[in-house]
Amino acid sequence: MTIALRFRDLTLGYDRHPAVHHLDGVVETGDLLAVCGPNGAGKSTLLKAIAGAIQPLGGQVERLACAARDIAYLPQAAEIDRSFPINVFDLVSMGFWRSAGLFGGLSRAKEARTFEAIASVGLTGLEDRPIGTLSGGQMQRMLFARLLLQDAPVILLDEPFTALDSKTTADLLDVVARWHGEKRTVVAVLHDDEIIRRCFPKALLLAREPVAWGATSDVLGPENLLRARRMVEAFDREAHECERVA
Repeated sequence: MTIALRFRDLTLGYDRHPAVHHLDGVVETGDLLAVCGPNGAGKSTLLKAIAGAIQPLGGQVERLACAARDIAYLPQAAEIDRSFPINVFDLVSMGFWRSAGLFGGLSRAKEARTFEAIASVGLTGLEDRPIGTLSGGQMQRMLFARLLLQDAPVILLDEPFTALDSKTTADLLDVVARWHGEKRTVVAVLHDDEIIRRCFPKALLLAREPVAWGATSDVLGPENLLRARRMVEAFDREAHECERVA
């Protein structure tokens, strides 16, 4: 077993109010891990910490497979500015930013790979389309194409299938399965228990603190799901940063 990510007594939050309490555990290289739990459980906060977008209140995120800058991170759709004046081809090609820089030119080989990535997610013919004119499903396909070009060993997806039609969801799940087959580590925040059970072998159930972590069939048991819901409902949003009980 090789470890891609390790959490050591990790506590995360905003304005000193914790959103995730004292998380310990490891994500193995090549894991396909769903992070699930009720709204407000700290799932997106955990992904932001893994990506290096926020710093822990306590404890550590150890990135053993790569540096934070080498992690591919897809935030929630609501966090993406669709008004930015850029077309599909140029945005997808930004997946090469690590090797070419934000303002570096594209070689013919990279241009060809950009067209291939766009085709692989079903957007051939839309290369010149401004991103602001895309449907929600087309937008998500485009963002997955950019992830393909990042060629990252660790991929983070925050609610990647929300509000998508079934065909788009199935096509993008095929991309995720391809990453899994390539032994990349994928951590995805998901709400659809059916997708989690069918496509993600491992799950972490959060309710601001870990409820269960392991095989999906064990984690998503009715007792765990009920406990998670009750824990989030009982959470005191005005509580100060807590201390671990010995």
